[in-house]
Amino acid sequence: MNYKSVKLEKGMYHHSNKSFTEVLESLDPSENYRGTPLENLDAFQRQLKRFDIKVKGASSDQVQKFYQTSDSAALFPEFLSRAIHQGMEEANVILDIVATKTKIDSMDYRSIASTPTDDEKRMEKVGEGEEIPETKVHLQDNLVKLSKRGRSLSASYEAIQYQKLDLFTVTLKQIGAYLATTLLEDAVDVVINGDGGNNPATQYNTAESGTITYSDLLDLWGKFGAYQMNTMLASPDVMLKILGIKEFQNPITGLNFQGTGVLNNPLGSKLIRSSAVPEGKLIALDKRFALEQVIARDITVESDKLIDKQLSRSTITTITGFAKIFKEASVVLNVNQN
Repeated sequence: MNYKSVKLEKGMYHHSNKSFTEVLESLDPSENYRGTPLENLDAFQRQLKRFDIKVKGASSDQVQKFYQTSDSAALFPEFLSRAIHQGMEEANVILDIVATKTKIDSMDYRSIASTPTDDEKRMEKVGEGEEIPETKVHLQDNLVKLSKRGRSLSASYEAIQYQKLDLFTVTLKQIGAYLATTLLEDAVDVVINGDGGNNPATQYNTAESGTITYSDLLDLWGKFGAYQMNTMLASPDVMLKILGIKEFQNPITGLNFQGTGVLNNPLGSKLIRSSAVPEGKLIALDKRFALEQVIARDITVESDKLIDKQLSRSTITTITGFAKIFKEASVVLNVNQN
């Protein structure tokens, strides 16, 4: 089927196990466009081309361009969803701390766990005919706590119909950034306090109250044993203290920080400042094994209202939770001791 003949309708947003783009791809597979000028576009982008809707740049169209036909109006909710996703990705620290993302189709989910002893972590020699040691993997006793997060888009069609899509995208990206920050707060809470399965992170204090030294970081690094301390999340106040450590003030680190805003950790970890971390705390983790993100519903917009120009109070929601995988893969350092 040619992309220009695809029939677009509201029902394409209401498939239980497929997104709007996935439905479009099933009707108009991208593989059919290999070797053509359209091979770099997905099914949704081909529909934008079909209706000549430009969503970015100085020549971007106005919002009303989506409503030139009933078919093109069906593209508007997906445009919103993608802009919000873009804002989330640009501000999303979660990608730096989760080991895996799991999508589910229910509100009940139990993660798996394995708590091997020190002996079970060793791959011992096994003689002929001897029993091979086992590592037990089991379901967690507790359900992963899922939270519904969202915002309400309060604007009439009359108020935004003449707005450029490029500018409107900026507003939507901001909503995505706020959503990403909220989800990070949920993730940080699970890292510190656990997911309900008696698995809070082990907490240590710096040698001296209110200060952090390079020795403190070395001690923290040594707590990880078989894991790697490859990611660190610092509250803003702790980040300022870390910047004052002389080992972070060598010329190469300084030039990189000034040029990119990214601070290389002498211990080989990625160091991230985040207001989602409680004051006085530094979270260190092995991102490969620490955290699982569980998604029961990805970014969802009220498509029917948007298609019918009823933008006022249209909601944008997601249902997400986090689960600990290995408790020992995350540690908390308290800088402000009581």
